Amino acid sequence: MEILVIAMIAGIVGAVFMDLVEFQLERAGYSSGVTAAYVGRWLVNLLNGKWLHKDIEKTPAVRHEVQLGMLFHFIVGGGVVALLYPAFIQLVGLQTLSTHLIAGISYGLLTSVLPWLILLPSFGWGWFGMKTPFESEPVIAPLLSHTAYGLGIGVVFILYEVFTA
Repeated sequence: MEILVIAMIAGIVGAVFMDLVEFQLERAGYSSGVTAAYVGRWLVNLLNGKWLHKDIEKTPAVRHEVQLGMLFHFIVGGGVVALLYPAFIQLVGLQTLSTHLIAGISYGLLTSVLPWLILLPSFGWGWFGMKTPFESEPVIAPLLSHTAYGLGIGVVFILYEVFTA
């Protein structure tokens, strides 16, 4: 049970790392085009039975979409996805302190498939976001931000092992 709590904390830290990197990437002109508002809009529509959009940008806004999008981001990153990290390290056999950085980054890279194959297509932007209706970097931006997510997870697990050894 303790490992699941650590995984949730690691996921939240990873989500914060991701947000910080996305902010810097956006300032440098590299954005996937995904915003908290779009995620919140997608979530509300998903809960109402609408999975796919022709273009999420043209879907009518919903109340509190930014807040809902951020909440969903931290629930998914801090909970659902991060809780799979302990299984991932067991599966690939990277269970020592020295390998958590490699395992975390690898896991973060692996999670890049989530926006590429689920979120961006459901926004109406195609596989890997190749049909975004505006200038964006839908392939590289998620790779970089999800690497930061994995780094956050790896750092928390390293700190956990250092302080519990």
